[in-house]
Amino acid sequence: MMKRTLYLLLLVATWAAVQKVSAQEETIVFTPQWTAQAQFAGFYVAEAKGFYREAGVKVRIEHPSVTQPAMSRLRNNECQATTLQLCQAMEIIDDGISLVNILQTSMNNAMVIVSARGKDPLKQKGARVGIWSVGFGHLAICMSIKDHLDYQWVRFSQNINLFVSGALDATLAMSYNEYYQLLQAGVQMSDKNVYRFCDHGYNVQEDGVYMTREYYVKHKEQARRFAQASRKGWEWAAAHPQEALDIVMQYVEKNHIATNRVMQNLMLKEVLRLQIDRESKKREFRLRPDMVRQASQLMLESMMLKREVTYGELSEN
Repeated sequence: MMKRTLYLLLLVATWAAVQKVSAQEETIVFTPQWTAQAQFAGFYVAEAKGFYREAGVKVRIEHPSVTQPAMSRLRNNECQATTLQLCQAMEIIDDGISLVNILQTSMNNAMVIVSARGKDPLKQKGARVGIWSVGFGHLAICMSIKDHLDYQWVRFSQNINLFVSGALDATLAMSYNEYYQLLQAGVQMSDKNVYRFCDHGYNVQEDGVYMTREYYVKHKEQARRFAQASRKGWEWAAAHPQEALDIVMQYVEKNHIATNRVMQNLMLKEVLRLQIDRESKKREFRLRPDMVRQASQLMLESMMLKREVTYGELSEN
């Protein structure tokens, strides 16, 4: 009986060791949805500080390009994980690609509308408004339809030149990115000409980490370790923002991104602020079912979804 027990224990230990080695050998290629910047600081920290290695998971961070956006890489199995805004993920699921949210890094919405010449965005019916060509403006489209504003959407890639030059009446901006670019360009900001979605009934979460459900089902333990190490990276960044910024700038320089430390410092502070839930006052790193319902309802009403996308479809069940 003793020999049999020892044999079984040896088998279990061997199996566990094999599973750990297998998880370590297979690399997760992680593609953030945009170029290198402080928006992804926690992931850079997790790689640079060895948190992924300590968790027993191999991770390689590869940024997207103009010809290979993040979601295309995920569809083509060129990466196993990516960041998406909640509304983006719901739209993709509605199109028939099953996704799983393994870590939620945003607890608040960062989007704003900035109007030119100090005008109120809600009083500019039919205005020409800048929107990202990569598709981050779902809530703005919902708001425009719901409030009968009939905005004319003008696509832009990554800068605010069209707005600053006077070609647009208003533009969408992220509070951690384009908002600061506009300030640096001399645009006057006030409560009159800046509309913050989070303060007007549109506080829907944004960035989360997603995998295809097909990949997740086959690699649950690896996904769990990746998510835990990424969370540790973000918690470290919040506790050591200047050291985290040093790491961000290494990635920025490596990827030849035209930015500066001042801009990235502002971005990091705002991204970390947006991670704190308004109700609990904590970094929860979880997808909120109420925000999923709200986003689904808004997108259904605006005919951006063909059906309701539920929290259960996004969660690790």
